Amino acid sequence: MTDFLAQAPLYVVPFLLVLTLVVTVHELGHFLVARAFGVKIDRFAIGFGRGLLSRTDRHGTEWRLGWIPLGGYVKFSGDLDPSSVPDQAGLAELKGRIIAERGPAAIRDYFHFKPVWQRALIVVAGPMANFVLAIFIFTLLFSLIGVQILPARVAQVSAGSPAASAGFQPGDLITGINGRRVEDQRDVTTIVSLSSGERLRFQVERGGAELTLIAVPERETITHPVAGRISVGRIGLGLLPAVDEVRHVRYGPIEAMGRGVSQTADVLGTSMRYIGRIFTGRESGDQLSGPIGIAKASGALTSAAVEANPDPGATAFNLIVTMTSFAAILSIGIGFLNLLPIPILDGGHLVFYGYEAVAKKPVAARFQEAGFRVGLALLAGLMLFATWNDLQKLNLFKFLGGLAS
Repeated sequence: MTDFLAQAPLYVVPFLLVLTLVVTVHELGHFLVARAFGVKIDRFAIGFGRGLLSRTDRHGTEWRLGWIPLGGYVKFSGDLDPSSVPDQAGLAELKGRIIAERGPAAIRDYFHFKPVWQRALIVVAGPMANFVLAIFIFTLLFSLIGVQILPARVAQVSAGSPAASAGFQPGDLITGINGRRVEDQRDVTTIVSLSSGERLRFQVERGGAELTLIAVPERETITHPVAGRISVGRIGLGLLPAVDEVRHVRYGPIEAMGRGVSQTADVLGTSMRYIGRIFTGRESGDQLSGPIGIAKASGALTSAAVEANPDPGATAFNLIVTMTSFAAILSIGIGFLNLLPIPILDGGHLVFYGYEAVAKKPVAARFQEAGFRVGLALLAGLMLFATWNDLQKLNLFKFLGGLAS
């Protein structure tokens, strides 16, 4: 805990820089699509609280930088409440006020009077912008820097482990799991870590022959250099390819973009799988992190990048690559989070619009209010749970206990 406090600036500064980039792109997604549909926008804000910097453009939109750099928002003209989904009575009141102040023609400039499909596209544009940012970053990395391919060659099999029971031997090459092609040993780690208690079918090459081995990962608590103390699935394999098997590949623009899309889909799929396993009771949720954990992860990545090479030029290059990759992962996470069907999030708005498209009228005010409260409670509960995980990993409670003893 004392180490975390001492290195707090190292954690916080990179985290805030990356978060600002990701949030700005998210809000720009909403903003650009809204502007394309002719929606009048009062404010585009990065950060909350009193504005540090502010200017108004020729469209009448205020661009503001708040002093609390932990989010952002786009305020459309006529927003009546935080959910931005007024009911029929609220719409009638707003419409009357607009006509009285600006005339009937002004109605078309307001978000709430746009066709429901346009409003849905404006809402979904934020998360989509996050996914596009991730694809763009991965495409750049795959094309300009490339990737090191480490074949999943078995170097060690722990005695008494699931791998030993399955019949794995040193020298085996894992080529697939459950029918999914495995190109890199990191694919094996990702799949196995999220499959504790499940039967996995491994496609293996051994001495020119193809075999199928079945192993069931066991849950084990480990200390990850970035994520901290977490529970993951393990089968007891040590993977290490021969030197001549390691390849460094740099892709052309088209293939790099395909790889970028695939990488983004893989990260998104892994997130969805993990959340699904939490709800079915097969994961404890200890890998969920809040702002503290994400800041700590950014600090750990920053430290690793600095320690990898003492040369200033190499250090700067490593920092840029590392934090850019981290931005892509965080962007996918924020996009995914915002698509959850919780009323306070973009996904909740889409649920309301889906109802409106079918029923031909907005959700009643009392249901919106109830949904907003439930959504706020769910989101607060999720953040509290994630923060609890973060504090547990920092051994805060042992630290406080030591101070009290």
